[in-house]
Amino acid sequence: MTPVEKRNELLRKTLIEHLERRHFEAYYFPTAAEAIEKALSLIPAKSSVSWGGSMTIRDIGLIKALYTKDYTIVDRDMATDSEELAELNRQGLLVDYYITSINALSEDGVLVNIDGIGNRVAAFIYGPKNVIVLCSMNKITQDVETAIKRVRSTSAPINNVRLMNKTPCAIQGTCHNCLSLDCICNQIVITRNCYPAGRIKILLIGETFGY
Repeated sequence: MTPVEKRNELLRKTLIEHLERRHFEAYYFPTAAEAIEKALSLIPAKSSVSWGGSMTIRDIGLIKALYTKDYTIVDRDMATDSEELAELNRQGLLVDYYITSINALSEDGVLVNIDGIGNRVAAFIYGPKNVIVLCSMNKITQDVETAIKRVRSTSAPINNVRLMNKTPCAIQGTCHNCLSLDCICNQIVITRNCYPAGRIKILLIGETFGY
């Protein structure tokens, strides 16, 4: 076992305890393959499913796996223009299971998400009957303050470069607290408890994925 794997094994015990105390349903898996298997087992056949903009769920192959099951899928990635994307995002907030990742998770079990459009963070607050979150252990931070800083200084600049947005951070690699039209830090949502209990299910992954 590598030092990183050992650290993850030690941290995940405490982290799951904190998440469960906050009424989240929480699990830990050393590999993404195991997390995919669990995610699929949580979704009954015939369920409606959608997802948010997440590199993690794409990179681990979860979206492809969803298409192998008997689900009704609302696929935002099939949109051909911004109007259709907006409509699919709205439909995605009414599904049985919404799948996404998160931007950061504090060691005491608080979820931190920053979003541009707001559909992904909206799903955490209200709408889908269930939310399944896949989160790599590289997104764990000491507290909420450092979680926000991580997203603003690391995740957002990388994602803006990926999306080819014209923001200061995409040009200089660091947050400028900008008011750009391309800004993806428009909504900041802190989820400190899960309500109803168990609605949000957190699947922690020992491997590194996402930003």
